[in-house]
Amino acid sequence: MREVSVIGRPDNEWGEIVVAYIVGEASAAELDALCLSSIARFKRPKDYVFMDTLPKNNYGKVLKKELRTIDAKHTIAN
Repeated sequence: MREVSVIGRPDNEWGEIVVAYIVGEASAAELDALCLSSIARFKRPKDYVFMDTLPKNNYGKVLKKELRTIDAKHTIAN
């Protein structure tokens, strides 16, 4: 994996769940195993979304607002 950005997705039960946007080659199972070995279970992403590139501004900062918009569309589609 080359890049990762994490956002919160609204959730009826928990209020918000963690969603990771990934650029690179890794399976969700591999990422899940890595997260479970490194961080507390409740902090790990509940969903992994794979992308070609993350949306960034001219300075290379990830645009979280754009990711939330993409995530809302992704959630409706699924």
